[in-house]
Amino acid sequence: MAIDDSVKPDEPATGSGTDSGPTSTSTSTWSALRPLVLRIHFYAGVLVAPLLLLAAASGLLYALSLPAEKVLYSHELTTDSGGSTIPLDTQVAAAREAHPQGTVSAVWPSYEDGATTRVLMESPEVAEEKNLTVFVDPYTGKVRGQLETSGDALPIRTWLSGLHSNLQLGETGRIYSEMAASWMWVVALGGLLLWIGRRRAARKALFLPDRAATGRRRTLSWHGSVGLWAVVGLVVLSATGLTWSTYAGANIDKIQSQLGGATPSVTATLGGGEQGGGHEGHGGGHGSPKPATGPDVGLDKVVEAARAKGVDDQIQITLPAEGEGYVVKERDRQFPVHLDSVAVDPADGRVMDTLRFEDHPLLAKLTRFGIDVHMGYLFGLLNQLALAALAVALILLVVWGYRMWWLRRPTKERRLSAGRPMPRGAWRKVPVTALMPLMAGTVLVGWFVPLLGISLLVFLVADIALGLVARTRAGSRASSHGAYL
Repeated sequence: MAIDDSVKPDEPATGSGTDSGPTSTSTSTWSALRPLVLRIHFYAGVLVAPLLLLAAASGLLYALSLPAEKVLYSHELTTDSGGSTIPLDTQVAAAREAHPQGTVSAVWPSYEDGATTRVLMESPEVAEEKNLTVFVDPYTGKVRGQLETSGDALPIRTWLSGLHSNLQLGETGRIYSEMAASWMWVVALGGLLLWIGRRRAARKALFLPDRAATGRRRTLSWHGSVGLWAVVGLVVLSATGLTWSTYAGANIDKIQSQLGGATPSVTATLGGGEQGGGHEGHGGGHGSPKPATGPDVGLDKVVEAARAKGVDDQIQITLPAEGEGYVVKERDRQFPVHLDSVAVDPADGRVMDTLRFEDHPLLAKLTRFGIDVHMGYLFGLLNQLALAALAVALILLVVWGYRMWWLRRPTKERRLSAGRPMPRGAWRKVPVTALMPLMAGTVLVGWFVPLLGISLLVFLVADIALGLVARTRAGSRASSHGAYL
């Protein structure tokens, strides 16, 4: 990603030197398109970069919170006890005794030696959309502690997740993150085109910064080469971030459903029926259905039935609501993932339905993988370190971009002056055969990603207004000069 570009208007933007030269047709097309790409890229970078900086900084903290919470909450997450585990029903009873006002909604049994069992409760002690999670020693039944959680996120990650997704401003704040995700792929791919299309004497200058350069060219060299290495990751983060955004996310869900790629869910309704699918985002929580009444075989029998169907790797058990059965899901999202699920009848422990992850539609699988990469789950610590590196790269790209803009000041003596904008009228240079498809594609993308389309329209209107003002002032100055002569 690049916010600025140092090629002068009269400097060829195509490869030369050791680079293989493009055909005359491609050269002509790119020469016509380049000013338009540069102008859109420049304004998008300058105006949207603050949002990208916020997203990168909060995303960096979020990525680091995944390994950090294992240290900060080690007392709740682990135990030094050993031996045989006690029945799961007994562990849940200990949690209920410690918090009698809470209603148990789900249980995450200990999945490895030394790990505690999580008992998730809806409780007046925490906010409505959060859970009170009680951590129970599976060997002794003693409560190790309790924390306010959201989904699988413990307090520090819950708070940082909210900061990253909505700046802790609720639903209104989600506009910021959607705007950042909507523009990040545009700025990143535009910067990639501009960087690849530059003249360079050696091919390695495309991939590595030029340490011999000075001033603005040195900054651009670092900016372009780092952006080249980061562009794929930035586009992936942009695309996956949009999947659970408010407006673009709704469009993605509609198209995914129409293509038969909606995420399925196991049928837990007693007597048949369907349940809705979907995917979770940062800090997905639990609902609050009315608890079921009637015969119940107990959690241990439910786990035994699920294991008989091969659902036994880091499971989570959702307690039945009225008219529904238990839902037992695997929650290991590290590659290779274990995300099979079953529904169990609470009356007799019979498995009513089984859903294998391998049977999910391809689009549903890709959505799951994309979201888990974005959230740092799919490849564990490696994934989290990669996210942190991408966040640092994006921060540097934004800083370098603004520095290049600052260095484009008309006169360095005027300290408050801004960098020169790109010349107007770039679209007039684009051939009609390229301009019409480009305009149609822009309208389509603007409809599909509404905040991108609306903000682009605002940029266009503001740019036209500024152009009219500049033209009026120029005309006034010319008239005054003519009258003086």
